[in-house]
Amino acid sequence: MYKQRTIAEKIEFAGIGLHSGLEVRMEIFPAPADSGIVFVRSDLSPGVEIPARPEFVVDTQLATTLGHEVNGQRVTIATVEHLLAALTGLGIDNLMIHVDGPELPVMDGSAAPFVKLILDAGIEEVRGPKRVMVIRKEVAVQDGDKLAKIAPGPGYEITCSLDFDHPLISTKPFVFNFSERNFRNDLCGARTFGFAQDVELLRQNGLALGGSLDNAVVIDGFEIMNPEGLRYADEFVRHKILDVIGDLSLIGMPVIGKVTMHCSGHAMNARLVNAVLSDSRAYEIVELNDSFQRDLRPTMGDLSFFESVNSLA
Repeated sequence: MYKQRTIAEKIEFAGIGLHSGLEVRMEIFPAPADSGIVFVRSDLSPGVEIPARPEFVVDTQLATTLGHEVNGQRVTIATVEHLLAALTGLGIDNLMIHVDGPELPVMDGSAAPFVKLILDAGIEEVRGPKRVMVIRKEVAVQDGDKLAKIAPGPGYEITCSLDFDHPLISTKPFVFNFSERNFRNDLCGARTFGFAQDVELLRQNGLALGGSLDNAVVIDGFEIMNPEGLRYADEFVRHKILDVIGDLSLIGMPVIGKVTMHCSGHAMNARLVNAVLSDSRAYEIVELNDSFQRDLRPTMGDLSFFESVNSLA
C-alpha cells in the first residue's frame, strides 16, 4: 500500500520575499495523515491557519496567494507555488508550515532549495493510504489564446508552450513526464524570470521588491543578465511547468492525467483546478491500496511516478 508522507524532523530557514522584499522566517513541521498542507501566519496572535486548498486562493497576479478572512480582515500568504511544487515532487502529503510574514521566501527563484531542505530533513511515511485523483473526462478552460486543459492519461504528463515575442524564449512545447527523478533532475532548478524593462513598473506597483539576479532570470534586450546564464536552454518553459505543478497541487492530492498548457499562468491554472473540482464526472478519487493494485492499476499504466516518489534513496 502506498502511504501518505511527511517530513522526519522540523525544518527552519529564512529568506527574502520576491514581491514584498521582506525577510521571512519559516518553520516546517511534520503533520499526521489526512491533515494536508496547512500554512500558518505565525506572526499573528493567535496564528491564522490557511490550508493549501483552491477555495483559499485570493490572488493570482504574478504568484499564487492564499488568504483567509479573520475578523473582517484578509490574512494572506503569497508565492506558495514553488514550495508546493517541491512537495508534490517529493510526494509529501502532510505538513504544517509556519511563516512569520505575508510571503514565502523566494530562495533562488526555483524549487531546488526547498527540495534540498526536505531531503536533508528526511521523509517519513505516516499511517493512512495515499489518495489520487484520476481524471476521467477532459476539462478545459480558455481565455483568448490562453489554454489550460486536463484529460485522461496513464500517468502525470504536462505539455506546456509559451508565446513570448522574444528570440530567447522558445515557442516549442516542452513535455514533462512526472517522476521524482525527472522532477529533481530536469525541473526543480528552473527559476522564475522577467524582463529588465518591466522591473521599474512592477516596483511602482509594489511587486518584485525583493527580486534580484540571485533569485530570478532577468532578460535585458537580447541578453541574459545573470552572469551564470541559464540552467537549462529552455529554462523559461520548464519554470512554467514548475508553477503548474505547484498550482495544481491545490487539488489536495496527486493527479493522474494529461495536462496541456499554452500561455497559461497562475490565473488559468487556478481556473482549471476549479473547473475540474466543479464537475464530479471529471474525476475519481482512488485510494492506493490492494484493491487499486488488483482492479485499477492495469488500466492506468505502470504508474512509475508513484513508485519513484515512494521509494526515495
